Amino acid sequence: MLLPLSFLWSLCAKIRRSLKNPVDYRIPIISIGNLTVGGSGKTPICIAIAKEMTKPAIVLRGYGRLSKGLVLVSSFGEILCDVKTSGDEAMLYAKELKNALVIVSEDRVLGVQKAKELGAQVVILDDGFGKINIKKFDILIRPNPKPANSFCLPSGAYRESISNYKNADLVLEDGIDFERNVTILNKTKKMILVTAIANPSRLDRFLPLSVTAKFFFPDHHMFTRDELANILRQSGADSILTTTKDAVKMEGFGLPLSILKLNISLKANVRKKIGEYILA
Repeated sequence: MLLPLSFLWSLCAKIRRSLKNPVDYRIPIISIGNLTVGGSGKTPICIAIAKEMTKPAIVLRGYGRLSKGLVLVSSFGEILCDVKTSGDEAMLYAKELKNALVIVSEDRVLGVQKAKELGAQVVILDDGFGKINIKKFDILIRPNPKPANSFCLPSGAYRESISNYKNADLVLEDGIDFERNVTILNKTKKMILVTAIANPSRLDRFLPLSVTAKFFFPDHHMFTRDELANILRQSGADSILTTTKDAVKMEGFGLPLSILKLNISLKANVRKKIGEYILA
């Protein structure tokens, strides 16, 4: 019943993209995105790319933040606001990337201009494939596992037709173009998983047998100390196992945390193509 709406959505997206007239902002801009809704691992890939850059700026919308407009979250290692102002992803970038600027802005053009003004040498757009008004190097991540069908919203998980993979400058696939390596920091004998990320089932393959229960919250949920303390007490666990993105919202509560630390290793061909774009 929803298929007619999906076809209409796909047509509108195709027309919009055909009308694009991207502006060159005279700075290398790399966009990391995906065609599907929900999580696909953009954040760790952005981090992996930014760690190899000199004076990069991460520009993102800042989903889940309680602020509006443009906010400078961090400046080359100096964190300038709290997680409620920045949002969880931006704060994770700020903590992981001491070599970068981190800017949240609903208007990505303003974010790019601010980054350039503050001395960035390259801009990385988190979730920027749809920003057709900006000239950039587009990287798309194929989801793993793939959605149940290839339809656009609302009958499928795709924001645009899967034919748009051909419009990307680079398409990355897990295990082919990059490798995931997960370690658990502060591991305990009995842990419960608590997370507020999209598609939390993607964590299952990394979980040890010592995880006795799972608690899922809506994406970008801002935790309170009381709700986490109650979950921990009722479960009888030794610690809360969570992602690095969630941990930035929990670390001030004084509760025992175990962290799923994800590191991305980019293949040489990926680093080469990105480097060629930067130097072009």
